[in-house]
Amino acid sequence: MSVDAPPVLFVCVQNAGRSQMAAALLALMTRGRVDVLSAGSRPAEQVHPVVVEAMREVGIDLSRAKPRPIADSDVREADVVVTMGCGDECPYYPGKRYVDWDVADPAGQPIEAVRAIRDDIAGRVRTLIDELGVDLDEEDGDDD
Repeated sequence: MSVDAPPVLFVCVQNAGRSQMAAALLALMTRGRVDVLSAGSRPAEQVHPVVVEAMREVGIDLSRAKPRPIADSDVREADVVVTMGCGDECPYYPGKRYVDWDVADPAGQPIEAVRAIRDDIAGRVRTLIDELGVDLDEEDGDDD
């Protein structure tokens, strides 16, 4: 039996790298069983092209993803807020579970470094899935 997983919000400064990768990886790994949001404290104009390339290598297309600013409603909706490098710029709401991931910023990095960052985030996402109690073996669909 699957546990209802709490909505998760990933936040970084530009919402153009780390938070985009984490959100896409969580959505993929949980096959939509977790509501996922991502945002930035100071969003960039676009997702970093090298991030798009690194994610394409693992079958995720971020070419149409758009960085967006964090909204109060994002934090209110989320039960878990994962911050990555935004420090005091990330909004804080009592009663939310906050997790801070010390993950390198992919901005301006070569593809080899971005692959390592992607893989680091993927490992952290797997751990988060376990902590959330998401049953990845349960089949989707109705019993009809």
